[in-house]
Amino acid sequence: MIYYFNKRLFLLAVVVLLATGAFAQQHGVAGTAVNLALPQVWEKAVQYNRTIQIQQLHVQSNEEAVKDAKAERLPDINVSGEYARVSNMPMFENGIFHTPTQYPVLHTYYKAGGDAYFNIYSGNKTNLKIEEQQTIGKIREQQKNLTISEIKLRASGYFLDLQRSIIFKQLMLNHIAEQEKQLEKIKQMQKNGVVLKSDVLRAELQLSQQNLTLTTIENDIAIANQKLNIMIGEPDDLVVTPVNADGIDSVTVKSYTDYLNDAQGHSFQNKISEQETNLRRLQLKDVKANLSPKIGLFANYTYSYPQIMLYPYGGYLYGLGFAGVQASFPISAFYHNKHKVKASEIEFKQQEIEHLDTQDNVRQQVNEAYLRYKEAINRINVAQTNIKQATENSRIINNTYFNQTSLVTDLLEANTQLLQTRFDLASAQISAQMQYYKLQEVIGNL
Repeated sequence: MIYYFNKRLFLLAVVVLLATGAFAQQHGVAGTAVNLALPQVWEKAVQYNRTIQIQQLHVQSNEEAVKDAKAERLPDINVSGEYARVSNMPMFENGIFHTPTQYPVLHTYYKAGGDAYFNIYSGNKTNLKIEEQQTIGKIREQQKNLTISEIKLRASGYFLDLQRSIIFKQLMLNHIAEQEKQLEKIKQMQKNGVVLKSDVLRAELQLSQQNLTLTTIENDIAIANQKLNIMIGEPDDLVVTPVNADGIDSVTVKSYTDYLNDAQGHSFQNKISEQETNLRRLQLKDVKANLSPKIGLFANYTYSYPQIMLYPYGGYLYGLGFAGVQASFPISAFYHNKHKVKASEIEFKQQEIEHLDTQDNVRQQVNEAYLRYKEAINRINVAQTNIKQATENSRIINNTYFNQTSLVTDLLEANTQLLQTRFDLASAQISAQMQYYKLQEVIGNL
């Protein structure tokens, strides 16, 4: 039977399928496959991560706290009102056990007024509070940056794990294909009576084990893929294909001193510790400012009824106001504030020591990450050399076995060594990338 297709309908269907695929790749529809480079993974991870969202809200909250601290420079203004019913006023002229004399009073009482106070000086406490809130804001900003860097590093780990497993799978598939061809040759030699049945069984056993390893690798891919999807906020069944960016070979390796200098200027841990030390210094100044005079302008005006402030009283509405300068000095602060200052000084010294400890930890982390990075690069060179040697050894053993001058165990061992060296090279390349990103995270450049 012959089917005839409408050419226009066929082209339209192709266009629709291509458009659907492009949309799925762009928006990450469940069950589709997308190609992602590491910068795209970072962008998605940072956008989706809830810890970063919480840190951002902390930053925004502190911005309002700074505005609130600055608002304390404005005068305090209050208005108030009062209404009451006044009881009779008995006068017990002959004692409480005798009938009192009732004096007439006005039973309605009310007043309304307002007052204002403008602080002129209070030991610079207002400016100190503003600086404290601004310092807290800097700490929270650096904490957010540190969280972003940690999330990027974790996303890099999932991404590179997935990439390594995919490379392993391809290496294993290629190796299995080669081993299947080799097994056919061994079977043919066994039919011809050149080798024993045990050679075929050993080769089949190794191939079976490699197929089992392939299943493990495929499971590793599925697990790493799901972890990465959760990290970037995509459906679990989205298939991510890592896209290689610039290789580790294109990265210029700087000296340890250069990396250490970068860490001193950019490390988020150092910046947080430094700002926490500044905060303790400001808090110490704030406590010392308790032993300072307070000077301010005040004013108030009140309407009251009746007039019972001055004698003789009168049943009239009256107004009274005051304005002037108010000054006070907390004498009791000489003994009340003494231990508070001492405690604040101890906390400040403690924070200074913690800052030095943080610097030591950062220096140690930089040294470790730098050495591990160089070690990983060296592993790549060693692995490349091992592949050349294993390839040559496999070629020699393969020739000698099929020429009946070596055993099947030698052949299978040579095959295993060659596969292992290929795995080692892939692992070394992935490890070098991970160590590089770890070093960048430590120095504050991730």
